[in-house]
Parts: sequence; structure tokens; C-alpha cells
Amino acid sequence: MVTHVPAEARGDERGALLAFIEEQRGGIRRALLGLTEEQAASKPSASDLSLSGLLKHVAEVEQSWIARAKQEPPAIRRDESNWHETFQLVGDETVESQLAHWKKVAEETEAYVRSVPSLDDTFPLPNDPWFPPEGRVSVRWLCLHLIRETARHAGHADIIRESLDGATAFELVAKEQGVGWG
Repeated sequence: MVTHVPAEARGDERGALLAFIEEQRGGIRRALLGLTEEQAASKPSASDLSLSGLLKHVAEVEQSWIARAKQEPPAIRRDESNWHETFQLVGDETVESQLAHWKKVAEETEAYVRSVPSLDDTFPLPNDPWFPPEGRVSVRWLCLHLIRETARHAGHADIIRESLDGATAFELVAKEQGVGWG
């Protein structure tokens, strides 16, 4: 669900980019409102996606991109042996623990984006086969990529949530804001 993102302060491109990332995070968080762990882990559509799996995935992806930008290794390195775990909670992971983790990741993202001298600053892409050799991207590109990645999965979350109990994004926003809809 698209919500209104206030216009940035004049010349605050960083603030605008961060606001759009946060707007899309909100779409995923709203989709989880009022669900049990079992409901959040269920896969009601033809895909293998669940709301709790999407939550874990977007937090992990965001953290890994900020780590790349800082030229640090991601907290969790994924390969063929553990890729499936990026879309499912394992062990003692819960929706609550993943939301808390994502909040910390979001704070790290904001601190990093606000701290770099310029959004034009670049960092190297990893030496992985799906990236161009010796590729580099800017911090601006990173922010736009996080908006795209999170928005894509927020759309998935809308469909999954509506498949679970019929709740639409409009109803979830109204519930979150404590106002009626319709």
C-alpha cells in the first residue's frame, strides 16, 4: 500500500531516499499486524513465500548491502547450502526477534547514509558471478536498490496477507493508525 511520504526538506536527498526506504519497510511490518507466528510462517499462495520469511529476507539483504558499502562482510554469508534459510525462520528466530533485528539494521542504514561525504561515493561490488567484474555502485544507487528490493517484497506481503485473512493494505493502515476505513 502506498502511503504518503512527506516531501524532503529542500536539498535533503538523503532524507528523501531514507523516507522512501522506510515507507516500504512499513508495508512489510503492517502486513504482519495481528498475526500469530504460525500465520506469519504460512504460505497461502502458489509461491514458497511467507510473511515471516519475507521479513527475514529484507532485513538480511539490507544488512548485507550496508556491509558491502562499508566494505565489510555481511553478517550472514549465503551460498547454495544455506540460501533457503534466507526466506524462513530457523531455530529460535521469531517475528518479534526479526522485527527487532530489522530495526537495528534500519538504524545502521540511516547512520551510514547520513555519514558518507556524498551520495556519489562508490564502493566495489563483490567478486560474485552475478556482478560485473570490477563493478562499483554509488551510495545513491544503494538507496534506490533498497527501495526497489523492499517495495518488491512489500507487494508480495500485501498479496500474502490478503490471502491469509482477507485484510487489505488499506485496512491494515487504518488499523495501524486507529481510524476507520470504508
